[in-house]
Amino acid sequence: MAIGVVMHTFDVQVADVDRGVYEELSLRLARHPSETTAFMVTRLLAYCLEYTEGIAFSEGISATNEPAVFVRDATGAQTAWIEVGSPDAERLHYGSKLTGHVAVYTHRDPARVLPQYAGKRIHDAEKVVLTSFDPGFVDAAAAAVERRNSVTLSVTEGQLYLDINGVSLSSALHRHPLG
Repeated sequence: MAIGVVMHTFDVQVADVDRGVYEELSLRLARHPSETTAFMVTRLLAYCLEYTEGIAFSEGISATNEPAVFVRDATGAQTAWIEVGSPDAERLHYGSKLTGHVAVYTHRDPARVLPQYAGKRIHDAEKVVLTSFDPGFVDAAAAAVERRNSVTLSVTEGQLYLDINGVSLSSALHRHPLG
């Protein structure tokens, strides 16, 4: 582990009514010194909102050929490529050719992220969806993060309800197809 890495633990209760996913998760996230808390929170949200059997966090910034979050099936084949932030089009193209599902979760303004994909070659771009949150939502969640965290995450009818360490927040899940 790199010097300056801060470990955070999250005890998460997920109730995603829209997808029929109900889980209790105990997660450990390492936050690299170059990673903002908002980016780490977006990684956590991506993991929970995409939760399925075989999901895992990548090795982090040292794993340049992996997304932030991925899903492998029982044979070890990668079935989902889940990016965070504003990955370049080449990474999305590669992930889309490799897996059947590519998703991007961003804590940034989608109006600033989406133009970078216009006119770029992305395999099955119409299947790739960028998900963003209401302005200020991720920053408010990041402000509530401690080293040990208790989180309740609920999704119903495209609305995300998040309680992190007693701070209650909500946001619509804004879906932006790339193609």
